[in-house]
Amino acid sequence: MFDDADSDAVVGDAQPRQHSNLSSVRNAARLLKEFSRGTRELGVTEVARRLGIGKSTAHRLLATLADERLLEQDPHTGAYRLGLAMYELGASVSLHTDLHHACTPVIEQLAAATRETIQIAVLDGREVVYVERRDSPQALRIFGRIGHRNDAYCTSTGKLLLAFLPPEQLEPLLDGWVLTPKTEHTITSIPRLRRELELVRQRGWAENLNEVELGVASVAAPIRNGLGDVVAAVSVAGPLQRLTPDSLKRLARPTIEAGLAISRRLGYRDGLTGRSAT
Repeated sequence: MFDDADSDAVVGDAQPRQHSNLSSVRNAARLLKEFSRGTRELGVTEVARRLGIGKSTAHRLLATLADERLLEQDPHTGAYRLGLAMYELGASVSLHTDLHHACTPVIEQLAAATRETIQIAVLDGREVVYVERRDSPQALRIFGRIGHRNDAYCTSTGKLLLAFLPPEQLEPLLDGWVLTPKTEHTITSIPRLRRELELVRQRGWAENLNEVELGVASVAAPIRNGLGDVVAAVSVAGPLQRLTPDSLKRLARPTIEAGLAISRRLGYRDGLTGRSAT
């Protein structure tokens, strides 16, 4: 994939408008940081004073952030406080930090034992994002990078994470989802995907055989947080020459054990299952 280069040229009044937009972003960032100083709520007048901006500008800024759920307004006092979206973002940052520390020794051991590529993925809508990776030492191996995204319906990590979503989160994703064939083996119908997800829930692990790319196979297992919710997936991936269907079944057990080891490091206790496991 190639990124389109941004043009450095400035045409007409684009530069002043860009400067204005950047000032708005800077003011929004400064405003949100004010809540890190121990302030629970802020009103329009106080925001204007602290940021050195007019009250009308402060009002527009607060209203925009409230529209995006970064702030919420108290209906009685009219003051603003941090919104749910900010807590969701904070939880996401905490998860990724905790996940990195929890998985590092485990995936290094799994990579050494299997000599295959090990990946940790989280779900972002209808895609999986690979947040940790250890490459296989073998000459013939799959290539990828941390931060890479892939469609969830055709990857072992994606199917695993979809399978353990609560129904109220899974159904909106399945509704209207067009499953584009990547290969002749890709699941392309929602009913078939539903059957696959049910199988994954029953056996506790997911596989991918030629579904996202010919010659590539993988097996994935769940990673749970302290509440028992499935928050990530660990996978072993490699070329089909080595990861045959029989090999994947043999690798399922160490992959599940690695997921359980990471889960325990995140505070999970065996036998505890949360909403994502129902």
